[in-house]
Amino acid sequence: VQLQASGGGLVQPGGSLRLSCTASGRTAASYHIGWFRQFPGKEREFVAAISVSGIIINYADSVKGRFTISRDNPKKTVYLQMDSLKPEDTAVYFCAARPYAIATEGAMYNYWGQGTQVTVSS
Repeated sequence: VQLQASGGGLVQPGGSLRLSCTASGRTAASYHIGWFRQFPGKEREFVAAISVSGIIINYADSVKGRFTISRDNPKKTVYLQMDSLKPEDTAVYFCAARPYAIATEGAMYNYWGQGTQVTVSS
C-alpha cells in the first residue's frame, strides 16, 4: 500500500488544519492507520491511530481533546483534524499503515507516507 499525506501548512496559534492520508492499493482500506510527528532532531512521536472499522481510536495525551482522527474507507482516506493548534505542534506529520491492529510504536508500522509540514506561528 502507498500512502500520501497532505494538508499541512502555516497557521496561527489557536487555528485549525486538517491533514489527509490517502492510501492506494486494492487492500488499502484494510489497514489500521497511525499519525506520527517529528520535531527537528528528535525521534518520531505518536499522535493518533484509528482501526480499520474506525471504532478503536487512540490519541497521545498531548493532543487529546484538540485533535480528531477519522476515516472514510470508500475514499481510502484518513483525516487528522487539528484544532486549537499550539506552536509546540510545529512538526513534520507522517501517516503510517499496518495490517493487524492499531499501535503507538512507529516501528510496528509497515508502510509510511512522506511527511507534511505543519507550522504554527504568529
